[in-house]
Amino acid sequence: MPQKSAAKKYLRVAKKRRQHNVAVKDKLKAIIKKTKAALENPSASAKVEELLKEAVKIIDRAAQKKVIKKNTAARKKNRLFKKLRTSKK
Repeated sequence: MPQKSAAKKYLRVAKKRRQHNVAVKDKLKAIIKKTKAALENPSASAKVEELLKEAVKIIDRAAQKKVIKKNTAARKKNRLFKKLRTSKK
């Protein structure tokens, strides 16, 4: 445990940030999983565009808030669009 008050505050802040980051990452993983499932299911083609748009929005927001790195965000988006292109063929 930290002894100084500044260190105690930093510990509180770090815990709060971690909780927020974990929540954002969970949301990110969930939407990516949903989008991939919709891409593999041909009957849900109308839903795919909407899910993909939402996934890109969440990925960009996470990168903007530095929850994930920008290259990671670009890679995740690229993989989703790649799946979209291959599923349309």
